[in-house]
Amino acid sequence: MAYMCDLGRGQTVYLDDRGNQTIVTTVSSSYGQQQQSSTSFSTGSWTSPPEIFQTPNGAILKIHGADGDRFIQIQGNSISVTSGPPSGMSSQQMQVQQVDNMPGSPMPPMQPMQPMQPMQPMKMGDMEMNLNPMEMRMGNMEMRMGSASQSHRRFCSQCGTSVKPDDRFCASCGHQLS
Repeated sequence: MAYMCDLGRGQTVYLDDRGNQTIVTTVSSSYGQQQQSSTSFSTGSWTSPPEIFQTPNGAILKIHGADGDRFIQIQGNSISVTSGPPSGMSSQQMQVQQVDNMPGSPMPPMQPMQPMQPMQPMKMGDMEMNLNPMEMRMGNMEMRMGSASQSHRRFCSQCGTSVKPDDRFCASCGHQLS
């Protein structure tokens, strides 16, 4: 079973009982960024839900296990086991909620997606693009790729005019073809 608690100031703690291990995950969020830290502790199986107490420096988790109570201290993104509650600590118990998934745990299976429709030709002003075969037209320029019927066409490297494979010079600008 997993539990979560909002510690305030953009920080949330998640707790998960995995048999003899307790997994503690802190998630800190602020504008434009998020940090996550997970640590596992040997606490024994839980006998009751965890308790969380807010302290001046962070929070103390109290895990009720078959082998006795365990205390885990959270300060910022630092998570560590303590020998017990700090003496003379002025703490306030916080609300703990049961949740279905912890961050990083496998998500439930998703429904199958419908196949995508074929991509339609794109147009921007006088530019047009098709993908089967790859064609692109912009003004009086044209480019084609992947079409067997176009594989014999060549273009002049000087002016871009279409030339025949056996031409030695461009009929438009006279440039010598290689």
